[in-house]
Amino acid sequence: MQNPLLTDWSAPQGLPPFAALRPEHFGPAFEAGMKAHRAEIEAIAAQQASPSFDNTVAALDASGRLLARIEALFSTLAASLSTPELQAVQRELAAPLAAHGSWVAMHQGLFARLEALMQQAGSLGLASDQLRLLERLHLEAVRAGAKLATAARERYAAIMQRLAELNTQFAQNVLADEAGYRLVLRSEGELAGLPEFVRAVMKQAAAERGLGADEYLVTLSRSHVVPFLTFSARRDLREQAWRAWVGRGEQDGASDNRAIAQEILTLRNEQARLHGYRCFADYQLADTMAQNQAAVQGLLMRVWDAALSATALEREAVQAAALAHGFEGQVQAWDWRFYAEKVRQARYALDEAELKPYFPLDAMVAALFHCAQRLYGIRFERRPDWPVYHPDVQAYEVLNADGSHRAVFLHDNFARVGKRSGAWMNALRYAHANGGDAGGTQTPVILNTNNFAKGAPGEPTLLSLDDVRTLFHEFGHGLHGMLSDTRYERLSGTQVLRDFVELPSQLMEHWIADPAVMQQHAKHYQSGQPIPAALIERIKAAELFNQGYETVRYTASALVDLAIHALEDEQGPDITAFESQTLERLGAPADCGMNHRLAHFQHLFVGDSYASGYYVYLWAEVLDCDAFEAFKEAGDLFDAATAQRYRQHILAAGNAQEPGAAYRAFRGRDAQIEPMLRGRGLIPA
Repeated sequence: MQNPLLTDWSAPQGLPPFAALRPEHFGPAFEAGMKAHRAEIEAIAAQQASPSFDNTVAALDASGRLLARIEALFSTLAASLSTPELQAVQRELAAPLAAHGSWVAMHQGLFARLEALMQQAGSLGLASDQLRLLERLHLEAVRAGAKLATAARERYAAIMQRLAELNTQFAQNVLADEAGYRLVLRSEGELAGLPEFVRAVMKQAAAERGLGADEYLVTLSRSHVVPFLTFSARRDLREQAWRAWVGRGEQDGASDNRAIAQEILTLRNEQARLHGYRCFADYQLADTMAQNQAAVQGLLMRVWDAALSATALEREAVQAAALAHGFEGQVQAWDWRFYAEKVRQARYALDEAELKPYFPLDAMVAALFHCAQRLYGIRFERRPDWPVYHPDVQAYEVLNADGSHRAVFLHDNFARVGKRSGAWMNALRYAHANGGDAGGTQTPVILNTNNFAKGAPGEPTLLSLDDVRTLFHEFGHGLHGMLSDTRYERLSGTQVLRDFVELPSQLMEHWIADPAVMQQHAKHYQSGQPIPAALIERIKAAELFNQGYETVRYTASALVDLAIHALEDEQGPDITAFESQTLERLGAPADCGMNHRLAHFQHLFVGDSYASGYYVYLWAEVLDCDAFEAFKEAGDLFDAATAQRYRQHILAAGNAQEPGAAYRAFRGRDAQIEPMLRGRGLIPA
């Protein structure tokens, strides 16, 4: 029987044959993809002709397309529709795929050609994007070990293979802890304080997992546990849920991530030392906008100190609310959200139960599409007949203003068993015009994934304001992929420096916060009435509420990330002890906690993209707040000239230009930090 992964994909716009796929197809397909890629690399390296941009750089960019296609599809399914069979394939393939990546990056014949071209780059007459591609491919090969001596290259490749295995196991352990936890509520006493919309979500979660008709389920999905911590009047159950949530990856047994993370840190430091760096943070930050620890530390500590001061004032209000509601003890981490909600209701008459009916998911998706159309002229048309990998996924064709095809957009919004937590964007296919031997251009297939708690059958899925921001955030990444207009695949879309990639996502959040946009799209799911202006005013008034708490949680995670990757010891530390010691040194308040504790910090340990790099959200926030000022200065958040400038220099350009230069081309200057600090309420408006 023919392997569907290795045939031409004949579905509309070349979408994968999802219905025909089986876990056993992937092993042989990956082997075929790696074999084809090896042949392509050998052919480039063995050419008799002198190295040129076309026969080496462009050819390298066009190589490995079959493998990339299979890899993108597999990673999507492994993250969003995981099964024991897929997880077994993932574990089996982790090391061979890493070995293949090292073989390509370290191929001495190929690297010699890249090196020769770099030596004469100034005299080759290359266009700016061609020079950028040459520089990036050469730098990535160097950073992957191509310049190391033979023995060091062999050791480096072995490190990469072991890291791939550990990264895979770390992710699967977190997923196992999340899938394995169930807090089942049965009595009215156990449901005390939970508003109807929270109960409905938990009842639906119980039904999906085959529990009884009168049972309610709290899972460790953020869309479950945060509302539970916010509204549950049962302090004992809040503590139980909180401890399970923050304890993921840190329980004795098969899913314990502590030794795995320690080995990852040990290997990363060896990796850095092979490159001549003192620690992994120095190695990792060398290829970022920030470039060094001092720049990152300076930004984080400026925000940290201000956030601690803001949190101290918030704590007084939260503690007072606890006392007013009959609790005389010290507020703990599992209490903060509960009593902070009491403060919010008292100060701003703002109740999430009042807000959520105005934010049904379908209406918010329509808001996304309408904003994109006004800004960039693109349209989204639902394609229910196109293949998808799960019934919850919705497929859209993205059309240019003239009606021509632009992209495919797949939207996967609901939490479910077998789907990892969080929200993300990925590309099943990147846009480019470097067709290689096949010729022609390639349009993108972009996926946005969220983990919203699904509404009951026949009922809409209602979002919190935080959910809505997440929806817009991921769509910003999606636009970065869909509107990419680069010649070369390696420069396309979100494949930019890590501390630049969050600019488009975070900028997009600003539109739904605008009162005019909100009133146009936020309508009560039952009455159809737009959200009242008075309610929007209360939302705006409460915008900075609890920002100290949220900023402390984020910045604590970023500072711990930077600190643990700045260690120069050969042996990685005990992560639990290190985390505790670092938080104590920083004066981190225990009642706030962290966004992510190390034992389940997937940003850091499922791969290395965000390792030493969790700071990037704050770095990009400086950019996005300053960029949004450009639209405000134009006097219209949909100003055509500003949107066109932003599209041209940021979204369409991908990685074809150094990001600092790209931002200056859009803004006319470097970004300023003050709009971000004002936006967080950390300096006066």
